[in-house]
Order: sequence, then structure tokens, then C-alpha cells
Amino acid sequence: MAEGERQSPPGSSEDTPAATQNFIIPKKEIHTVPDMGKWKRSQAIEKLVALLNTLDRWIDETPPMDQPSRFGNKAYRTWYAKLDEEAENLVATVVPTHLAAAVPEVAVYLKESVGNSTRIDYGTGHEAAFAAFLCCLCKIGVLRVDDQIAIVFKVFNRYLEVMRKLQKTYRMEPAGSQGVWGLDDFQFLPFIWGSSQLIDHPYLEPRHFVDEKAVNENHKDYMFLECILFITEMKTGPFAEHSNQLWNISAVPTWSKVNQGLIRMYKAECLEKFPVIQHFKFGSLLPIHPVSLC
Repeated sequence: MAEGERQSPPGSSEDTPAATQNFIIPKKEIHTVPDMGKWKRSQAIEKLVALLNTLDRWIDETPPMDQPSRFGNKAYRTWYAKLDEEAENLVATVVPTHLAAAVPEVAVYLKESVGNSTRIDYGTGHEAAFAAFLCCLCKIGVLRVDDQIAIVFKVFNRYLEVMRKLQKTYRMEPAGSQGVWGLDDFQFLPFIWGSSQLIDHPYLEPRHFVDEKAVNENHKDYMFLECILFITEMKTGPFAEHSNQLWNISAVPTWSKVNQGLIRMYKAECLEKFPVIQHFKFGSLLPIHPVSLC
């Protein structure tokens, strides 16, 4: 979102006319490593993490049921019903009161982002809904341009942790998975953002993400490697067999080329695929109006 598009809440310093602005001489505020918290965490970021922590806690409060079927544990529907009921209240904790009218619209994307309660599956369409949820919060001014790093590596990363817990706890099916020929059964965006994080890394190259030792030593710091670790925990057998697309990508010489290729692949395999986009919902914040051609 462009800087000029964001809306500031009334009373913010951005709304103050220059003539009445109380100017100060800029000074350093980041003196020690713990001070980085001031830079990394806005109030909205912390509220979003708290929202996701609530979803995580509900998983603990809704254990899987004993059932004959190995996949698609029906306790997920109980968990989802709670979210369906409380979604607007959760979103209201993030959105300021003067923007309360946006809550029902934004809450739809949160509910769409955690999987399908009928099929008990999850896929890249649900992941895209969470990206849309964050985009809506940007468009109404709750999240700012200077939050962008924390949006990905704090909020979206926490979302990934909760989704992985859902997938493992309730044995969710991959939605629309291409099997061995797909990039991943459940996610796509963290591979894009994770590869961008590794561009110009001094020693980690694409070939290293198929090296178990490199992944184990670095996964906590790099989103891409955390995705690889999760795959190896969930699947058995040679990596080249269960994740052939990723195996091929490991031969690409630079992270920049990996990132560019993944963006093209996401557009082709997710954004332009009817089985994915047919479920996407449009409203006033994310309308389906055609782009004006100049």
C-alpha cells in the first residue's frame, strides 16, 4: 500500500497541521538490543499477536476427538465454531472504536484464513485470506507502512505457527494440493517472504536448504528454513521425492532468482487458478473492480 493511501486515526500527529505541530530535535532512542522492541512492535502488531495467541489457546481447549478416520478430526469444527462466533469481537480488539464499522468486513477474512470447517482442509486460498485480512488492516490505517517488517516476521510468522498447530492437531487435509508436484501442501507466501529475507546472505545459499544440518542450525532465524523443517517433520522419505519442486529450486544459484521465480509461480499457481480464487471474497476494502488501463 502506498504511503499516501493510508489513513491516520483522528488525533494522530499525522493529522496535526504543521503550524500547530510541536517540533522536537530528533534523538537516538535505540541504545541497547532490548530497545529494538520500540522499533519492532507497534501497538497494533502486539494486539494481532494477542489475537493469534487466543486462537492458539482455543486449540489447547479443544482436543481432537477419538474417531475411526485418521484425517479431518471433527473437533476442528468445534474450534472453528468458536472463531465464527467470536471473530468480530477479536477483530474489535485490534481496530480502534472510530473504525468499528469496518470490523464485520475485516472479520470475514480472518474467518476465511483458518481452513474450511466442512471439508476440514487448509490451503493457499486460506493463507491468501489472511494476507487479505492484513491488507484490510493496512487500508483502514490500523497497520502502517513502517510496520511492514513486523507484519511479516512477527504477525504472519505467528499465524504460521497457529496454522501448523491446527494442521497437526486436527490432521487437516491439504486443500487443492498438487501432491509431489506442488511447492508445499499448505503454504506458499512464507517461501516468497522467506527467500527475500535470505537475499545477499553471506553464506546461506539455496543449495543449503536441503542440508539437514544447515536447516537445524538456522531455522529459528529464517522463515524459509522454518518451512523446510516443518515439511521434513511431517513427511517421510527422501526430500527429492516428497518435495520435488523445492528440490529443483535448491539448484537455483541465488536467492534473488529463487524469489523472482516464486513470485511468478504464486501468480500462476494461486492467484490465477479458479479452484483457489473462486472462494475469495470481495468487499469495499478489496473490491473486484477492473483495473483502469491507461
